[in-house]
Amino acid sequence: MSLHQLYVALFIGGLVLLASIAATRLATGAGLPSLLLFLGVGVLVGEAGIGLNFDSAQLAQGLGTAALGFILVEGGLTTRFSDIRQVLAPAAVLATVGVGVSMLVTAAAVHWLLGMNWQLALLLGAIVSSTDAAAVFSVLRVVPLPRRVGGLLEAESGFNDAPAVILVLLFSTTPLELDPGAIVATLVYELAVGAAIGLGVGFLGAMALRRIALPAAGLYPLATFGLGMLAFAAAGSAHASGFIAAYLAGVMLANSGLPHRSATRSFAEGSGWLAQIGLFVILGLLVSPNELPGEVVPAIVTGLVLLLLARPISVMASLIGFRVPWQEQAFVSWAGLRGAVPIVLATYPIVAGVPDSIRLLNIVFILVVVFTLVQGPGLRRIAERLNLIPRDTTREIQVDAAPLDVLGAELITMTVSPGSRLHNVTVLELRLPDPSVITLIIRAGQSFVPQLVTRLEIGDELLIVTTTAMREAAERRLRAVSRRGKLAYWFDEYGEHG
Repeated sequence: MSLHQLYVALFIGGLVLLASIAATRLATGAGLPSLLLFLGVGVLVGEAGIGLNFDSAQLAQGLGTAALGFILVEGGLTTRFSDIRQVLAPAAVLATVGVGVSMLVTAAAVHWLLGMNWQLALLLGAIVSSTDAAAVFSVLRVVPLPRRVGGLLEAESGFNDAPAVILVLLFSTTPLELDPGAIVATLVYELAVGAAIGLGVGFLGAMALRRIALPAAGLYPLATFGLGMLAFAAAGSAHASGFIAAYLAGVMLANSGLPHRSATRSFAEGSGWLAQIGLFVILGLLVSPNELPGEVVPAIVTGLVLLLLARPISVMASLIGFRVPWQEQAFVSWAGLRGAVPIVLATYPIVAGVPDSIRLLNIVFILVVVFTLVQGPGLRRIAERLNLIPRDTTREIQVDAAPLDVLGAELITMTVSPGSRLHNVTVLELRLPDPSVITLIIRAGQSFVPQLVTRLEIGDELLIVTTTAMREAAERRLRAVSRRGKLAYWFDEYGEHG
């Protein structure tokens, strides 16, 4: 690649990235997973749109698997153990027994209804048997579900990728040999060893990060995320499940009291979004739109079987011993959205050379798009009809930068360092430009809301909310008082950089 071609590729990639980011706003407002618009961007850039030709299933498989590792690490790092602790057992059964039941019901139905041979039928059943964390939670962010229901869906989506991947790989052998004992042994080994590696890397990594003082705060998010990817790669190298290892390592690291948790969470979310965008755009590029119309009927039949038969049966069979109310079971059944994972898994049999397996990619692509449109927008109404949430319940508060962005506000944090003239200055004497305000002070590990007469002390961490327009003025005032005290303006100190 010449330097000019590199610039062109980076320019196109930047445009695609920005278009995909802008699409997330549209998708969130419509209550849809962003994956639909990302896939649309990929199709638009591909051979049916701008004309970029991409037909390497092997490259898509490799990039897609790596992207799924990123997404699962991000999912683990943004999971609060308190939300999933009480539902670990039912979630684990859903992610194993539920995947198996869903696969068998779907495979039998498509074999008899569509005349698909058993290998393709089993592959299709395994490919669509797992729910997708990215798809589920991009919709559930706007549905204030009870903690138990949300935690159950979250944990299931984090766990069930691994069994689905293992089954797809087992059924992608040619010729197909079904040995139930070997299948069970492989599942147990890959899940057990993958879980052990993930928990081990997470535990040892958390111990190390608590004891090592890194030279820059920005290195902690990198190190934490790197540990998650290390678990993913280590488990894969041991022929175990890298997916379960990545998720569990992330959960362990996120809930170990590590420093800079907010920065780590933000970095993980950004990395997860980047992986999702790249993954869905690549998958959109891989699909040939001219081949899709012939698979619309098989895709809709498969989706209906999955939505109305396989998923409800798998949920009932998995939760029968956990006393989960029928309303919650019904919602969990309907909220089992499919997304990136099935489309990536559909590339595995293509790379393995399974005859006629390109059909599976087209069927899964149509199924994901159509049934995400069917299921996603109605999740809140279904939750209301099942009395899981009151009809007048407001959206759950999002502790993030998004609400500040909507209000045109920004959050500034600063620490009163030794030697700063901010020491002993009251909030009133600080005289921040209106409408800037110190919303919280963290002192000696304790946080409190300051009053006008509260005096700042060395070591205080200040959280200041201001508008975008006044941010620079607020920063200048803070620098001025830090340098010359509360009478800074009398000494012609206005906090300029220098």
